[in-house]
Amino acid sequence: MQKSTNVRKWNLDTAHSNLEFVVRHMMISSVRGRFRKFDGEFNLDLDDIGKSSVEVTVDAKSIFTNEDSRDDDLRSQKFLAVDSYPVLKFQSTRMQKTGNKLEVDGNLTIRGVTKKVRVTGELQGPITDPYGKKRVGFDGAATINRKDFGLTWNMVLEGGGLMVGDNVKIEIHMELTLD
Repeated sequence: MQKSTNVRKWNLDTAHSNLEFVVRHMMISSVRGRFRKFDGEFNLDLDDIGKSSVEVTVDAKSIFTNEDSRDDDLRSQKFLAVDSYPVLKFQSTRMQKTGNKLEVDGNLTIRGVTKKVRVTGELQGPITDPYGKKRVGFDGAATINRKDFGLTWNMVLEGGGLMVGDNVKIEIHMELTLD
């Protein structure tokens, strides 16, 4: 006899969700950016999170760092090559929850290169909002080496430092609703 499942499809509340990144600039400071357009498929079983799955698709052209020339550079062949690779994608392979702590292992694809990534964070909820919708929230992070995904451009600075750091911290803040 097969065990029943409580997997339900949740919807991304884009007004209350952010997908951001942080990378070192000239080894002395950090630059923060985000993607303005992303969506996903969120199939969650809150009673048995291991049965859940997440797939997030990001519009690479929607990158935004508050500096137009840098955004154009990041869209170029030197970095994301958005004309050839318009989408970044994350697809979960395993989810594990301990209390509010959530680990999500999955495959991240950038520039046509797929690597395993672990996102760690906290799952909050569910709660029922004042309008009767059930909601959950997730705040998590992962760190990747951009070179693993073919983002290898850099410039050596006077004194031997590099223009762009190799490690990129990805920060995920998502709110989901159940209609």
